Amino acid sequence: MSVDRASDPCSPSDPISLSPAAWTCRWLKGKLQSCQRATCCMKVNFVVSCKIGCFEICFGNYLNALPLGVAAPVCQALEGRSPFCCRSHLFTVLHVALEVAVYAEYTWEVFPYCWELEFHLLLLLLPYLLLAGNIGCFVLCSRADPGIITKSNHASLMKIYAYDGALFQKGVRCPTCDMEKPARSKHCRFCNVCVHRFDHHCVWVNNCIGAFNARYFFFYLFTLTVTAATIAIITAAFLIQVVLLTNMLHGSYIDDQGQEQAVEIRFLIQHLFLTFPRIVFMLGFVILLTLLLGAYCCFNLYLALTNQTSNEWHKSRRSGCSHHPTLQPCDRQVVYKNIYSKGAWMNLKEIFKPPTVLEKEKKT
Repeated sequence: MSVDRASDPCSPSDPISLSPAAWTCRWLKGKLQSCQRATCCMKVNFVVSCKIGCFEICFGNYLNALPLGVAAPVCQALEGRSPFCCRSHLFTVLHVALEVAVYAEYTWEVFPYCWELEFHLLLLLLPYLLLAGNIGCFVLCSRADPGIITKSNHASLMKIYAYDGALFQKGVRCPTCDMEKPARSKHCRFCNVCVHRFDHHCVWVNNCIGAFNARYFFFYLFTLTVTAATIAIITAAFLIQVVLLTNMLHGSYIDDQGQEQAVEIRFLIQHLFLTFPRIVFMLGFVILLTLLLGAYCCFNLYLALTNQTSNEWHKSRRSGCSHHPTLQPCDRQVVYKNIYSKGAWMNLKEIFKPPTVLEKEKKT
């Protein structure tokens, strides 16, 4: 039995009379086609996204042969299901859950033990003060406009930065937003918008990081790093105090052969883990977190001082550009000169006070 084209829910004919279900199916078809183009340039770290995107593409082609009563509900069920291709609260919930778990352990065990050992009250309350500041930065970073380029502000944002001719070419249009891309902008495939001075899309705050919320992201990253380091220092100080008070370093134990052995670091850590398992596990987690966040915080500080974004840093290396001349000749490699850098102080100032069109016109 043949199906009439008018009954096809994804048919482009007579768009005004389409039902909500038909609009949903048409939206999904366009989404799948854009995902199909995106999967061609994805790298290894997005392999999960590739697999999910390919599955949706193949399944979307099968949907075209289904009648309206079957295709529309399936389209609605698939919409926004992939946290790797679309904007999702999955990592935000995970972020909050990890913070709750760490602070629950700190409040339940570390704080009372440290209070009994007469730690200073302000030191014990410092993680909570840092948490309040981090939550404020988190909310600002996730809710603030990163610099979404619209029809109304497109003309003004085109005047902010000049095209360098290497990473950003004049006349390049965004096929999704149907606008000419301003210099240093990029289309975010998660939020489906073009962002002014695009840095990256942060899944932890579920928002793009651009010109207008980069300062909030910097403070968020800094407070999160200091918070993890503070909890690690307090917890480590408590365990060291326990070792000193029990004179554990000068003790001994009987090994499997019945020989008396002096206490070693490995045995000491094992004993502390068996005595305070949750505290030692939390300490290991926050130490690892401090190292990772500290390294990323230093990287972001380097980008800020050199007036680069993460997108530009990766783009210059992916396209074969180098910031310094290379000793070995290479046909594709060229020396990239960052025309946006104005010195460390002015570069850092630009993060906290993004340039506007009025300031640009006054300088010229």
